[in-house]
Amino acid sequence: MVRITEELLRQRAEHNNCELFSLEEISLHQQEIEKLEYIDKLCRDLKILYLQNNLIPKIENVSKLKKLEYLNLALNNIERIENLEGCEELQKLDLTANFIGELSSIEILKHNIHLKELFLCLDSKEIERSERIQALQNYQQVEKQIRDQEQVYVLKRAREKEEALKKIQEKKEKKEKQIKPKPGFDGRWYTDINNINLDPLEDKENHQQKETEKEYQEWKIDNDDDEDRAFWEEPTPFTPESRLEAHRHLEEKRRVKENIRGQKMKEKPPRTLITAEGKVLNMNEPKLNFFLKDDEENNQFILDLAVYRHLDSSLIDVDVQPTHLRVMVKDKPFQLVLPAEVKPDSSSAKRSQTTGHLVISMPKVQEIIMANRKTPALVEPSDSHKLQTNIKRERVEKLEVDPSKYSFPDVANIIQEKERTGQGPINFQQQKVIDTENSYVDFEDNQDVPPLI
Repeated sequence: MVRITEELLRQRAEHNNCELFSLEEISLHQQEIEKLEYIDKLCRDLKILYLQNNLIPKIENVSKLKKLEYLNLALNNIERIENLEGCEELQKLDLTANFIGELSSIEILKHNIHLKELFLCLDSKEIERSERIQALQNYQQVEKQIRDQEQVYVLKRAREKEEALKKIQEKKEKKEKQIKPKPGFDGRWYTDINNINLDPLEDKENHQQKETEKEYQEWKIDNDDDEDRAFWEEPTPFTPESRLEAHRHLEEKRRVKENIRGQKMKEKPPRTLITAEGKVLNMNEPKLNFFLKDDEENNQFILDLAVYRHLDSSLIDVDVQPTHLRVMVKDKPFQLVLPAEVKPDSSSAKRSQTTGHLVISMPKVQEIIMANRKTPALVEPSDSHKLQTNIKRERVEKLEVDPSKYSFPDVANIIQEKERTGQGPINFQQQKVIDTENSYVDFEDNQDVPPLI
């Protein structure tokens, strides 16, 4: 049973900074409220009150709302109009789809002199002046018919209430005599609060007992489905009791499903990010696209993780370790084992403002000598004529001490020009280093060839 409380009223008064003393409009529709209370004490300045689609059986505790102009009580279980005399400013009253059988109770509305709109049926037609005159002329005759109908209605409602109580009692007894669970399960579980029993056989029995409990829950779900089908197929009169019973049935079904869902969540095994042997596992629970780049030029790894663009950065947690990294995205882990060891203290993480991607830079621990670094290399003689020519040129350059004392042509340059006639200017030093490095890759040392002088 949902009750109207101060906390509920403040929650529904967010548009008024949760203040009640100055509140003029509040909506309490579809809250499964079963009693109208406390509103006239906490919200005295109300002008508009929405209470449609609840389970309210009686109009009460609103007579002190002197400023109330619009009251919506459609789709409830109200059977008579009452307790509205104090609503002096009431202009509109909606009682559509209720169970008002005592039509004579409408006389109470003569005290609401400002009332302009009254909804009791689904036609919503405006009453013309000629209809008012005709109603006054036939009032005495119609009033007698209404009184007679009310007496029949009162007797009918008494029988319906008695039958409803009898039906509820029968269902309660039937539920108590329902089929018991499968053999081996008595519906009771025992807990050893002192931890006295440490027998592994007993642990096995407890495990079997839990399995039996799980089977019982599955059986209960199937059985409830059959009962649910039978409940909705059974013909029932449209009364406040039947509407309340349908609500109770739906509420019970919802509670059972929530309990089963909660048990499944408890049974969910914990995540295993690192095994008992210390092995780090790759995991992508948030199911994000990613790209790991080996940036050799800067000696680092770069991870591009496609995080959701509109996700708040406060929901992302980055943890870089020497051999792996872990990113928690809304408590879901993304874990990746790295190809080489990195420096966690020198790592950095950045977020793209346009795409939302998370970019993590992780410098490697080991320094790597780049292939484009120009370092002098000593190459031993080989069978390759081209390699010998390059080595001779290198040695000739190293023996030149003072070109001003010795005047002779540069033979190496002359030969180079003949070989590359028509190919443009030559940067000899750059060509020498490149040829040496390229030749060094396929170099094989032959011990039978004497060294060059």
